Amino acid sequence: MLQPKRIKYRKPHKGKLKKMTIKGSVICFGAYGLKSLDAGRITNRQIEAARIAMTRYMKREGQVWIRIFPDRPVTRKPLEVRMGKGKGSLDHYVAMVQPGRIMFEIEGVDQETAFEALRLAAQKLPVQTKVTVRPDLVKF
Repeated sequence: MLQPKRIKYRKPHKGKLKKMTIKGSVICFGAYGLKSLDAGRITNRQIEAARIAMTRYMKREGQVWIRIFPDRPVTRKPLEVRMGKGKGSLDHYVAMVQPGRIMFEIEGVDQETAFEALRLAAQKLPVQTKVTVRPDLVKF
């Protein structure tokens, strides 16, 4: 599972995700990418499940880049505990994703395989997505 080696603050605030992102909105490494259309929190388990779905469909051909990293800790109180008595303990890590963010990139496979692999990965994620193609590959 993906998680940071160390973090600055153990229990940060939740924060808000509203506007479109500028950072990470362009395909940099691969030929095809999976872009987020709405804001959300993606857990380390969901990222790993999407990666496994892509690599299995591509039969380990080509290359996959993961452009998001779960670096925000999320706390949770134990079950059947009354309200109050402070914030819960660390439970898991999430990646905060804004609309327009490229989450995964693929290269080294044909277009049909890449689109289907990214579609399978999108089914594992809690946000609406679309498959994008690097601008210099688009044929008019």
